Amino acid sequence: MTDHPDPQTPQPGLEPGPSKKLRVAAVGDLHVGERHDAPHRDLFDRVHEDADVLCLCGDLTNFGKTREVEILLEDLRHCRIPMVGVLGNHEHECGQPEKVKDMLCDAGVKILDGQSYEIDGVGFAGGKGFVGGFGRYMLSSFGEDSIKRFVQEAVDDANVIENSIRMLRTERSVVVLHYSPVVDTVMGEPPEIHAFLGSSRLGETVDRYDNISLVVHGHAHRGAAEGRTNKGTPVYNVALPVLRTLGETPYRVFEV
Repeated sequence: MTDHPDPQTPQPGLEPGPSKKLRVAAVGDLHVGERHDAPHRDLFDRVHEDADVLCLCGDLTNFGKTREVEILLEDLRHCRIPMVGVLGNHEHECGQPEKVKDMLCDAGVKILDGQSYEIDGVGFAGGKGFVGGFGRYMLSSFGEDSIKRFVQEAVDDANVIENSIRMLRTERSVVVLHYSPVVDTVMGEPPEIHAFLGSSRLGETVDRYDNISLVVHGHAHRGAAEGRTNKGTPVYNVALPVLRTLGETPYRVFEV
């Protein structure tokens, strides 16, 4: 009788190697309008050649109108790989973000808004994020009730994102946002609007966890392409206008 090795015992020469890298593509700020005709068909039709997962970082439409989402979905249905995404501020403009979310979910996009997902050993968490400023200039809860409510909105939003990160048990994770968690990637925008492009609260949330490989976001059309949190986690601005300054590919790909 032939002896079979115990499947629980690593055999010489058969030690497990490093986990296979997952190719993660990311893009934001597609800004589909209701008069557009297949504006991003090429993007969704080709991304599977370069990536295993696609992250959509918000502002996928101009105003969150139903017709805009329908046009987006006509292109999005050509995507052959899993998609995860977040809404942006533009998806809220018409007052129906839940409808936009439902339409994207029905089309197969896993929307991050307090949820988390695992795809081939890599975790995905995040949410839209919110504004408030960076570092010593971050708005604090002081003064008028209206300011305190504004800051509380930022705190609540960061808590939702943290809850989604906390649910992950993967050693490698990607955080998907719309607003920036660091000032680095909004540099290039007018300083007067930096406070409306993101918040250090988001970066502080990311830095509480050791299993985050990178963060991707959009929103800052004239911002910088790369930055880091205080702890050193890489942050990438993948707003489409920024990607166009890097080359012709309408998404950026990372190995995680």
